Amino acid sequence: MKINSKTMTLNGTGVPYLTYDRLSEIPFINHAFSTRLGGVSRDEFTSMNLSFGRGDPDENVTENYKRFCKSAGFEYESLVASAQVHETVVRKVTDDNRGVGIYKPKDILSVDALITQDPRVTLVTYYADCTPVFFVDTKNKAIGLAHAGWRGTVGNIVREVINSMKTEFGTDPADLICAVGPVIGVCCYEVSADCADEFRKLFDKYSKVVNKTDKSDKFMIDLALANSILLERAGVSQKNIVVSDLCTKCNSELLWSHRATNGKRGTMSAFMCIK
Repeated sequence: MKINSKTMTLNGTGVPYLTYDRLSEIPFINHAFSTRLGGVSRDEFTSMNLSFGRGDPDENVTENYKRFCKSAGFEYESLVASAQVHETVVRKVTDDNRGVGIYKPKDILSVDALITQDPRVTLVTYYADCTPVFFVDTKNKAIGLAHAGWRGTVGNIVREVINSMKTEFGTDPADLICAVGPVIGVCCYEVSADCADEFRKLFDKYSKVVNKTDKSDKFMIDLALANSILLERAGVSQKNIVVSDLCTKCNSELLWSHRATNGKRGTMSAFMCIK
């Protein structure tokens, strides 16, 4: 399968995965974003589901992780996962957290972003329409991953990640390279007026974030643009922000989309580690 993208490359054969061309140029990291292909899961989870607790047998999810790690070049034992609840909590993880949320129980109930400077761990966060955001501090060799649904976006989770990286690693936003997506696009993300109002509070000057439809009570939201604007506001240079041009719903044959499947789905993951 080929993809039509100016920002991302589809890699692998039996177990495909996506990478950002810009992030692939950074020599000290490995990163990847899974697809819905190449796993052993069945039925509504067919075939690369990376989420425990949705009804897919744990042994299938574990095998999917092992196959994905082998294909994309990650150490399975190094994985540490988030515990997402659409909030803005950021957690620093180290070697002590290896396996949490994967082959060890989750030990915190609310974590939508992970940061580290430890090369012994691989960060893992989950998606099926919401926005993945990758953070790479090129000076201090620190990394972060954030899950930004609409609540995390209006809560400005990207600012929280950058502030945490400043505190923990001395990160200067000017040294960050960030990548946004894949995410459900403005072409497909229809929301109610109440949700649109939350975005207007942050983006009143940016009409392209909130777009009217022919329905008086419905609006189209651009989550990718919203998060890229918030990254700029937090001090990241526009030239250091790359935004995926893949909509999860439009590409639902390749990517898991909650809306395309009416919630009957598996889950994708973003991965990143320091080599």
